[in-house]
Amino acid sequence: MTIWTPTDSGYADLTSHDTFADGVPHNTFARLRRDDPLHWTEYEGGENFWSVTRYDDITVMNKNTEVFSSARGIRMEDQSYEEYLARRTFQETDPPEHTQVRMKLLKAFSNTVMQQYEQDIRDLCEEILEDALGQETFDATKLIARQLPMRMLGRIVGLPDEDLPWLVEKGDALIANTDPDFTSHVMDKLETDEFRMMPFNSPAGAELYAYAKELMEKKERDGDTSGVLHLILQPAKDGSMITETEFRNFFCLLVAAGNDTTRYSIAAGIQAMCHQPELLGQMKEGGSVWDTASDEIIRWATPATYFRRTATQDYEMHGKTIRAGDKVLYWFASANRDDSKFEDPFRVNLHRSPNRHLSFGQFGPHVCLGMWLARLEVKVLFQELSKRLSHIEPAGPHKFLRSNFVGGIKELPVSIRRA
Repeated sequence: MTIWTPTDSGYADLTSHDTFADGVPHNTFARLRRDDPLHWTEYEGGENFWSVTRYDDITVMNKNTEVFSSARGIRMEDQSYEEYLARRTFQETDPPEHTQVRMKLLKAFSNTVMQQYEQDIRDLCEEILEDALGQETFDATKLIARQLPMRMLGRIVGLPDEDLPWLVEKGDALIANTDPDFTSHVMDKLETDEFRMMPFNSPAGAELYAYAKELMEKKERDGDTSGVLHLILQPAKDGSMITETEFRNFFCLLVAAGNDTTRYSIAAGIQAMCHQPELLGQMKEGGSVWDTASDEIIRWATPATYFRRTATQDYEMHGKTIRAGDKVLYWFASANRDDSKFEDPFRVNLHRSPNRHLSFGQFGPHVCLGMWLARLEVKVLFQELSKRLSHIEPAGPHKFLRSNFVGGIKELPVSIRRA
């Protein structure tokens, strides 16, 4: 049984969010990897750009931050330098600036620290699954995948439980700002400059800014030093402090990115279970499968479809010249289906090893800060889910997010039988 077969013509418009509402156009990426791995892509919404689609090319370029800079933005859309300065997080910086901020947070998100949360995650999973699996048919994205990262992030960051649903709603409006199911301010449908200084050009950014300011004022009054937000406010080794704008942008990044990667990985993993029945049996059997399952599910999901860089100097590749100032997009969704690196990439193989997928932007300084948390959440969720099920199947068509930046299943109706 096939999980999902791409139906695009092989010549899909990669700049269109509508293209990705039907799923990632993998036929187009396969053609580009084969025939035009450095493809000059025309973009009506802004400056044209280079599309990089092969795994090996992306891994080499992603390490080369001197030539390929993050300091002009990480999305396809263009912005002025003024807008960049107002919106940027440490994702949109290069070393050494990026490294200074990252080092403040690295300890808080290390594998060792994340492992200490395993029982908390398991307790949350048990609660979430008991609620969801009380029904035979339900939307697995809404009742399972959306719940865990939202609630776990609150514990790690130190946020009030009662605020979490609102925060995730605003995070969705930020990072899925091209999907009318998540925001009334659909970025490519409205002509307005009102929120151009806010993260993702979204009114949700303004609301999250106000929330972050109020939250930190309260924490300061209460002497509350819990959570990673306190760490980011501490002076660097050179005595420098994060600015108010940088802090608020970081908070918006935490709320948005802290939810989408894990949510859409869990949804993709449940989708795979529906279409590859052997996966449930392998999970029930356990053992070594849990050493590799999380990375395979996250490879399959690839929630971050691409990241953009900007060339700082000319660069030769595949007989072409990337000019200084050109935009370059690393299509991780393509690299994670590159059959020169992944055998049978369109099937989920929970025992796949090695599995050097690029879902976390590996092999460069910008590797995802939350990757250890995401891996642990995915592992524990599927451990707890599999032991409670005897069968799972689709209960209707799934729906993809309307976004070429975040790839995910926003609706996933399933039918289950309890074990």
